Amino acid sequence: MLRIDTHHHAIPSEYRNLLRKAGIEEAGGREVPEWSPEGSAQAMSELAVGTAILSVSAPGTTFLPNPADAAALARDLNEHLAAVVAAQPNRFGFFATVPMPHVTESAEEAVRALDELHADGVILLANACGVYLGQDGQADLFSVLNARSAVVFIHPADLPGPAVNGVLPFATDFLLDTARAAYLLVRNEVRRDYPDIKFILSHAGGFVPYASHRMAIGILSDTGRSLTDTLDDFAGFYFDTALSSTAAALPSLIAFAKPGHVTFGSDYPFAPIPVAKLFAAGLQTYPALDTGTRAAIDRLNALRLFPRLGTAPD
Repeated sequence: MLRIDTHHHAIPSEYRNLLRKAGIEEAGGREVPEWSPEGSAQAMSELAVGTAILSVSAPGTTFLPNPADAAALARDLNEHLAAVVAAQPNRFGFFATVPMPHVTESAEEAVRALDELHADGVILLANACGVYLGQDGQADLFSVLNARSAVVFIHPADLPGPAVNGVLPFATDFLLDTARAAYLLVRNEVRRDYPDIKFILSHAGGFVPYASHRMAIGILSDTGRSLTDTLDDFAGFYFDTALSSTAAALPSLIAFAKPGHVTFGSDYPFAPIPVAKLFAAGLQTYPALDTGTRAAIDRLNALRLFPRLGTAPD
């Protein structure tokens, strides 16, 4: 049973060239890697992945301050990935890029990508230029996503503050960034107001499973909301296993997430093949995962999110 990889990045050459022109050589403290569909296919073969959902990682379009320029780049990226998928629809899917924090332009591109390009969902950065998901003013975007029962992949970005010397952002800051976005989506009741959006949190949700009760108490003290309801909202996210399939992290994730809400993620190519294989092996060796749970994480949970992939190779 081949896996479905819901956390698999694409870096089209034209996009990489734009990043270089802007002086951007790294993301999250890691060098922006080379990428091609052929490279993804090789990684997929070594990771027993049948289908990968491609997404453009941080910084997305945020390095372009002009909304029109950011929207044009998002359109180009989505056209490029749609062509990759059209060439191999059983091997690839894609999450559409939108030019957040520009809400109007993001809503327009989400509609186009989902309705016309048939994107499998949308990728949203946890924060875009310091504006976090779940803050005020994003209703237009969430409304169009909810109306389409969209899958939304939340990926971290650099924190809106200076990095700490010696602390690689991908190692710690990215986890906080994801947790901040999840917190606001729950605290500001986005999860309840837009119940048909399926949010996937990267990297096992950052700190969410481990610190969920602490975060829920924070929301209780701030808003008076029910602790039980808040925890239910947190547990209702989907979570991928990218860089997180370890004997330390898996118990919290499996115990906390609702049944069927954990999907396989590799983080290729930011995670090189040997690193991705190391974490994937954790799913095979963790003794508490029975065969059914392992199959659900590897493939079946993702099939419920992306039913068109039911024809993907077994």
